[in-house]
Amino acid sequence: MLQISPVQFRSILIIQTKFIGDIVLASALARNLQLEFPGARIVFLCEAQFENFVVAHGIASEVVAFRRSRMRGTTLERAKELYAMVRALRGFRFDLTIDLTDSKTSRIISGLVNAKTRVGYDPSERPLRLLERQPANVRAKPYGFGGQHFVYRYLSPLEALGVDLRVTVPSIQPLPFETVKALTLLGKHHLRPNAFVAVHAGASFKGRQWQPERFAEAIDEIATDTGLGVVLVGGPDERETAAQVLAKTATPVVDLVGTLSLESLMAVLKQARLFLGNESGPMHMAAAAGTPVVGLFGLTHPSRWGPVGVPSIALRPPMPCDCVAKDLCRRTDPSKACCVWRLEVKPVVEAAREVLARTEMKREGAV
Repeated sequence: MLQISPVQFRSILIIQTKFIGDIVLASALARNLQLEFPGARIVFLCEAQFENFVVAHGIASEVVAFRRSRMRGTTLERAKELYAMVRALRGFRFDLTIDLTDSKTSRIISGLVNAKTRVGYDPSERPLRLLERQPANVRAKPYGFGGQHFVYRYLSPLEALGVDLRVTVPSIQPLPFETVKALTLLGKHHLRPNAFVAVHAGASFKGRQWQPERFAEAIDEIATDTGLGVVLVGGPDERETAAQVLAKTATPVVDLVGTLSLESLMAVLKQARLFLGNESGPMHMAAAAGTPVVGLFGLTHPSRWGPVGVPSIALRPPMPCDCVAKDLCRRTDPSKACCVWRLEVKPVVEAAREVLARTEMKREGAV
């Protein structure tokens, strides 16, 4: 194994080009590196919409951003975006690159940046094709430290580098001024901290979204049982889903869908008594903020992608799945399977009751 000296790495690149949930999980890796190499310049390569979140919350000191829309554009657009990325990255003269994305493009980037030490996975998540090469000279296990959750995939490079594991779960606290904004916003809606459920009914693919009418029924039962308020959260592209939930609920619901930045969302989630939602980035954000979670899963197994570090219940229908959406499902792809639709309302409500009972004294008196 390559022998590592704590003074060897002064400039570190983490290639994480996926989504906000992946950024949150990868923050645990970044925190371990900060502890092991104090003063090192840690840079994330990530999508432009996550730049402020990553830097503001101290996950990295700097970001080199790219735009996913351009990387999915014409050949010329992709070439221009890739050229701009690599040019910016090479200016840092990195000592170490860690490729968490593990894709054809991320391997190209890692090779072109050409740091002295380059960490990649062996074996790769997707086998290398003809003429592809793995530029890594330090090979990380797919899941290090004996873990099976994806957070251990993102921590695995530490094991390959011989770095001690000190932080095992993400912990991201809201910015102070965002907390003030969140408290003011909640106050306008007559909601107190720790007295509402944050609900995220959206997801990146329709099949990963529990049915809006079932969310509405669960919201009504939980609110009636507990007296807790309800806040809907989500991105601008999830407004239609939110409208479908709102149309079916008898309970007054505060609709914040499409109105919050990621930084503001983090602050709102911190104040929630419970998070209820689909497997998603906001689910991981809530867990990282310390808020208990009830997560709804389909084909994806919670042992790999469930909430970590907080009291939680992850619900998944029995498998194998009796397909309920043959025309829509891509059964072998967890991101395009509709198995979550088979979850009934009763177990979701019962899970919420159980987590609330377990965490009755949660953050008493805290904001």
